[in-house]
Amino acid sequence: MSDRSTIFALSSGRPPAAIAVVRVSGPQARFALERLIGRVPEPRQAALVRVHAPASGETIDEGLALWFPAPRSETGEDMAELQLHGGHAVIAAVLDALGKLDGCRLAQPGEFTRRAFENGKLDLTAVEGLGDLIAAETPEQRRQAFRQLKGLIGDRAEEWRRRLIEALALVEARIDFSDEADVPENLIAPAAEIARKLRDEIAMALADRHRGERLREGLVVAIAGPPNAGKSTLFNRLARREAAIISPYAGTTRDIIEVHLELDGYPVTLLDTAGIRESAEPVEREGVRRARERAAAADLVLWVIDLSAIDGMSDGAPPRSKEPPLWLIKNKIDLVHGQATAIGKGPSTNEPSSNEYRFIFSISAARGEGLDAVVWALSRFAGDYFAGGEASLVTRARHRHALEETIAALGCALAEMAVDEPREELIAEELRRAATSLGRLTGRVDVEDVLDAIFRNFCIGK
Repeated sequence: MSDRSTIFALSSGRPPAAIAVVRVSGPQARFALERLIGRVPEPRQAALVRVHAPASGETIDEGLALWFPAPRSETGEDMAELQLHGGHAVIAAVLDALGKLDGCRLAQPGEFTRRAFENGKLDLTAVEGLGDLIAAETPEQRRQAFRQLKGLIGDRAEEWRRRLIEALALVEARIDFSDEADVPENLIAPAAEIARKLRDEIAMALADRHRGERLREGLVVAIAGPPNAGKSTLFNRLARREAAIISPYAGTTRDIIEVHLELDGYPVTLLDTAGIRESAEPVEREGVRRARERAAAADLVLWVIDLSAIDGMSDGAPPRSKEPPLWLIKNKIDLVHGQATAIGKGPSTNEPSSNEYRFIFSISAARGEGLDAVVWALSRFAGDYFAGGEASLVTRARHRHALEETIAALGCALAEMAVDEPREELIAEELRRAATSLGRLTGRVDVEDVLDAIFRNFCIGK
């Protein structure tokens, strides 16, 4: 990607389609247009053109052409677009014609976006937002990704970095010009005030219960419980398809199965886990271990029991911790005659202790009875989890790590500022370290180790 050859690719959906968009970016983009359509349209104005094969002169198609001269283009380079009919043969012929031009080659995945980053059109957080926007599956994910693309965290990080540099400039002035008469004696105090406010602001941004990461990846809801309680049947009901094998034999589910759902615009990852019981069989025992581990790490556990079994309430031990929340699902009410179901019983009036269930539902997963109450409660749970306060700034572990490093460096600088005889060189070094961490967040410094991992997840043509 480091060379500056001209790149091209199909940038629209997989053919056949009504319209195909072929993009060209680089120093030979003008030359490519001249060879294929015989002219260069006015900048940023669509022109009706005929596309010809340069070697034979044969007409390939008729469509629209657009020309975006540098630097006012998406990539910051000379850029052209051809909007053609979306058939396989048309696309193949145009790509073949471009590939035969000197200095032109097929783009690698994410190369258009990488060039936009390298030319200052996007910072790294905006690039990640673009990737998330392409991958978004729910309305809330789309909204969050669009905010990131438009600079929600990038702009804030740059503003924090600017203020950090102001604080650093005060300390550096004290170091470099301490003998000058017009330099104030006490420059550490205003630098400390800036650093303290920055530390508090960044800490507040991090205190979001990981909502941004969870919205990007989806809340995790684990279905757990003893064998033969109907976990896989409930899983299939919620997934609305036969995602898990259902069997009357204990131990059928060995590995963890997951599906992705949308509940009122929020993403949820639903897990079906192995029946939790003591077992001497090695494979089942490993499945139980994984089930307990995933349930403990989930955002919510639906603990399913067989209401028709005499020992259904005691068979298998649910997780005994305050987190994650635990809902009791009494299943197979259709097999219990003359018993009130009390579907959708609400939470207790007191805050639940470690061994209490926050909600209790009575259902028949086989018949679908009581499922509406469970789905409604899950939707409310997701909405409440993501509600409150402004949109989350942090949407990736990389963002959180960079901001945590920034806070740590600011803490060291403030600790040194608080001593009786602060060492200004150490303060300056810690402030530089904080600024560097913020620079890594937006891609200003030392990001080569993360670039390839980010851009290779883009599709070709983006």
